[in-house]
Amino acid sequence: MIKKSIIVLLLLLPELLFSQVDVKFNVSDTDQYFEIFNKNEAAKIWFDDNENVLIKKASEFLSEDIERVTGVLPAVTGMAAISDLGKIQAKNVIIVGTAENSTLIKTLVKDGKIQTKDLDGQWERFRIQTVENPFPGIDHALVIIGSDRRGAAYGVFTLSEKIGVSPWYWWSDVPVIKQDQIFIEKVDFLSSSPKIKYRGIFINDESPAFRNWAFEKFGGINHQCYEKVFELLLRNKANFLWPSMWLPTMFYVDDPLNPKTANDFGIVMSTSHHEPMTRAHQEWEEFGEGEWNYVTNSERLKEFWKGGLERIGDYETMVTVGMRGDGDDAMSEDTAVDLLETIIKDQRVIIEEVTQKPANHTPQVWAIYKEVQDYFDKGMRVDDDITVLFSDDNWGNIRYLPKKQTAAQKSKYGMYYHFDYVGAPTSYRWQNVTQIERVWEQMKLTYEHGVDEIWIANVGDIKPMELPISFFLDLAWDPDAIQASDLPVYYENWANQQFGAGHAEEIAQLLALYTKYNSRRTPEMLTASTYSVENYREADRIVNEFNELLERSSAVYDKLSSEYHSAYFQLVHSPIEMCANLNEMYVAAGKNRYYGIRGAAATNYYAEKTKEHFENAARLTQKYHEIENGKWNHMMSQTYIGYTYWNHPPLNLMPGVSYVQLQEAEVLGYLIENGRAPRWGWLDVEADWDFSKEMPVFDPINDQNYYIDVINRGKNELAFNVESNEDWIILSSNSGVTQYHEMVYVTIDWDLAPEGKAEGGIVLSGAGEKYHIKVPINNHKIEAIGFVENEGVIAIEADNFSRKSDSENAKLTVVPNLGRTGSSIVLEPMNTERLDNLERAPFVAYDFTSFKEGEFTVEVHVSPTQDFKREGGLMYFIAIDDEEPQLINTNRGEDVPDYKYAEWWLRSVGDNIKKVNSRHKVGGVGHHTLKVWLIDPGVVIQRIVINTGGLKPSYLGPDQSNFIEPK
Repeated sequence: MIKKSIIVLLLLLPELLFSQVDVKFNVSDTDQYFEIFNKNEAAKIWFDDNENVLIKKASEFLSEDIERVTGVLPAVTGMAAISDLGKIQAKNVIIVGTAENSTLIKTLVKDGKIQTKDLDGQWERFRIQTVENPFPGIDHALVIIGSDRRGAAYGVFTLSEKIGVSPWYWWSDVPVIKQDQIFIEKVDFLSSSPKIKYRGIFINDESPAFRNWAFEKFGGINHQCYEKVFELLLRNKANFLWPSMWLPTMFYVDDPLNPKTANDFGIVMSTSHHEPMTRAHQEWEEFGEGEWNYVTNSERLKEFWKGGLERIGDYETMVTVGMRGDGDDAMSEDTAVDLLETIIKDQRVIIEEVTQKPANHTPQVWAIYKEVQDYFDKGMRVDDDITVLFSDDNWGNIRYLPKKQTAAQKSKYGMYYHFDYVGAPTSYRWQNVTQIERVWEQMKLTYEHGVDEIWIANVGDIKPMELPISFFLDLAWDPDAIQASDLPVYYENWANQQFGAGHAEEIAQLLALYTKYNSRRTPEMLTASTYSVENYREADRIVNEFNELLERSSAVYDKLSSEYHSAYFQLVHSPIEMCANLNEMYVAAGKNRYYGIRGAAATNYYAEKTKEHFENAARLTQKYHEIENGKWNHMMSQTYIGYTYWNHPPLNLMPGVSYVQLQEAEVLGYLIENGRAPRWGWLDVEADWDFSKEMPVFDPINDQNYYIDVINRGKNELAFNVESNEDWIILSSNSGVTQYHEMVYVTIDWDLAPEGKAEGGIVLSGAGEKYHIKVPINNHKIEAIGFVENEGVIAIEADNFSRKSDSENAKLTVVPNLGRTGSSIVLEPMNTERLDNLERAPFVAYDFTSFKEGEFTVEVHVSPTQDFKREGGLMYFIAIDDEEPQLINTNRGEDVPDYKYAEWWLRSVGDNIKKVNSRHKVGGVGHHTLKVWLIDPGVVIQRIVINTGGLKPSYLGPDQSNFIEPK
C-alpha cells in the first residue's frame, strides 16, 4: 500500500483546474490548516436536506472520496432545519450547499461569517472558504458554496481531486494514495464561471464495445450504467450529454429512470443531430406511423415529437430542433430551406403547447451537421434563443465559424467535435487518434470566433478516449487559461494526477508521442503500402519509433508500484503495445510484397511475421479484457484490421501475403538503398546487370550511411563477403551468413578521402557470384549554412526557423508536438482579420544550402484545416531570397460540391496533412533563405520540404535535413 504521513492542500486554486497542488509533509504546526482528517477522525459533512438532491449526492461522494483516501467514512448529515445544529457535536465540519437555497449558508451570511454576493446569479461558480467558529460549538468549517447545484458539485469534486481522487478512479481504475492525515490551508477561493456554458460528450458508435460491456455489467445501458457516466461528467466539470443511441438504444424508453437519474446528477440531456425533440432515432421505428417525411406525414410526426417533450417534464433539457433523413442522412436531395424553416417553426409551437411557456424559455439547439451546412450557407437562420451548433468535418477540422460581426449579435453558437467517427473515408473507432494539440488549436480558433454556448465531443465508447476527454472538458472550462506552451505541462499534470509525480514527466512524453504516432494515419486506414519500405527507411523508422516507445513504457510499468499497473496499462501501455504490434504487422506485410517482387527468401519470412503479429493482436485484446477480473470485457473489441471500404469489417482480416518458391541452393543477390530495383531477369545466371551497380553519392556535410541489402534467393543459408578497394570506404561488416537478408552499411572516412569528386568500389561475393559496386563521393568544400540539401531534398520542421518576426497585433506561436513529425506554427490571435499588408504580417525565415540551382518545388505541409471563413481560402505568402512573395491558397481547388466525398478531402483527412506546392527559381549554389508570412489564422504549418529534384515517394517524407550553424 502506498502511504504518506501528511498531505497539506494549498487550495489557492489557479483557474487551471488541473494544476498541481502544493503538497507538504510532516507539518508540525497545524494551526494554519483546516483538518479534514487527523488521528483517525474525519470532519463531518453537512448539507441542507431541503436542497436539490445533487447537493446530497455531492456530499456523499465527498464522504466516499475521503474514505478512499483515509479508510474512514465521514458522517454525512442532512439538516432539515437550522435548529438541528444544536443536536450534533462536531469540531470540524464541511458544509456543502448553494448560496440561494442552503439555510446553513444563508445563516453564515447573515452572521457575517461569509459573503456570497459574488455568486448571485452566476452560472456554475463556486467558493471554497474556511470559517472560524461558524456556529456555536463548532471550531472550524470548510464551506463549499455553489452559485447553483452544479457549482456546488464542482467545488466538491475539485476538493476530491486535490485530496488525490482522480476523475478516472472508476473508469480507469486509477488508485488513490492512502493518507494518515489531510489538512487544507485556510483559504477563501472563488472560482470563475466556465467560459463555455454547456460542456459534454456524445456516447456514439458504441456497439460492440460499450453496448456489450454495459449489458454484461449492468444489464443494459440503463440508469445504473448512466450513474457512472454522470459521475464521470461531474468530476470532469461537465454538464451535458448526448446519450448512447446505437440501434436499438433509446435513452428515454430503455429505462424510465434514465432521465430522472440525469436530472438528479444535474446533467443536461439532449439528443444528437438527427434526433429531434428528445426522440431517439430508434423510437420512430418502434412507435412511429408512416414514413419519416414531413411533407407527407407531418401530423403523425408532430404527435410523435409532442410525446417526446411531454415525458421530460421539468428536467433540464436541451431540445434538438430541425430534421434530417431517417437515420444519419439528408432529409431530401435538395436543400429545402422553406421546408426546414416550417419544421422548426412547428416544433417551437409544440414546445410552447407542452411547456405552457414561450419557446425561448426552453433551451434548444439546431445542429449544422453534414448537409445541414448547406441550409445555413443558403442563408437559413433561426431565432436567437436557439443555439446554432456547428461541427467539424468528422475528422477534427472545423467547417465553419461565425464572422466577428455575426458573433457579436445575440445569436448563440456551439461546436460538435469528433474523437470517433463512422463514415468516409474509413471509420476510426478503435484507439485514440486525437492529438490534444490539434484539439487546442481548433477549439481555440472556435472559441475566439465567439462559439461559447455548447462544446460537445463524440467520444465513442468513452474508453480509450480518457485523455482527450479530460483535455476537451478542461479546455472548455476556460480556453483562455491554456496556451500552446502549456500543452506539454498538461500531459505532465494529467500523468501526475493518475500515477503520481515520480514518473509523470516520462509518462507525459509517452502520451504525447503515442497520440502523435496514431494521428499520422488512423489504425483502420493503415495498409501494407502506407509506409515506404524502399525510401527514407520510413517503414523501419515507424516500427523503431513504436518499439522504442513500447520499451520505454515497459520500463515505466516495471518501476511503478503494482497498484498503478491496471490504470497504467489502460491509459498508456495498452494503446502503445497494441499500435506497435499493428504497425509492425503492416510493415511486415509491406516487406513481404517488397521482397516478393524481388525474388528474395525474406518474402516467406515476412509472411510469417505478418501472421505472428496478426495473431498477437487478438492476444492483446484478450489481455485488455482480462484486467480487473474482466471489468472491461468487451471494451476494445471493435474490429480494426482489414477495412475494404468506409465501414468496419465483420471480423479482423489479416493483410494478404505472398510466398515464393525458392531454389534449393543459396543464391546471392543484393539491393542498394535508393538504387534501381532488380528485374525478374535474375533467374538468368547472366542477368547480374539487373542489379544497381552504383551507390548514391556521399558527401562530407551530410556524412551519409547507405546500406547494401544482401539477399538470399535460395533455401540454404547464404555465406557472403564484402570488400572495399579504398581505405576511405568503411563497411559495417566484411562477411556474414544469412537465411534471408542482411544489411551492410557503407560510410566514408572523410579524413582519408580525396578532395573533390572521386569513385571507389565494393566487391560483394558469395554462392559462386561476384558483384562490383561503385561508390561515388563528392568531397566538396562548399560553405554550408542552415539546412543542407541531401539527395536533392531539404526537409525542415516548421518550428526550426532561423528567425521569426512578429507584428504589432499578431504573432506566430509554436504549438509543441502538433503534427505528424515535429511541432507546428500558427498565427495568433486566432480571430485576426487577414493581414494583407506583408509589412504587418509575422514571418519565419529558414536558412538552407543547396548544391544545385534552378527551379525548385517547395512543398509546405499544413494541417487539413478547412476554409472556415468561406472567403476563398486560407492564405500565406512564401518566397526564396529576394523574389516577389507568392500568395498561396491552402484551400485551392476545394470549392467543390459535396466536399465530404471529394478526392482532396478524402486524401487530406486520411493523410492528416495537406501538401501545398509552389515553384521558385533559385540562382546559385550555396546559402539561401526561405520566408513564410502567415496572414490567416487557421493555417497550421507543420514542415517544409524543398525539392531540388530528388524527392522520392513516401508517406511522411524524408527526415529533417542536417543543420549547420552560421559561423
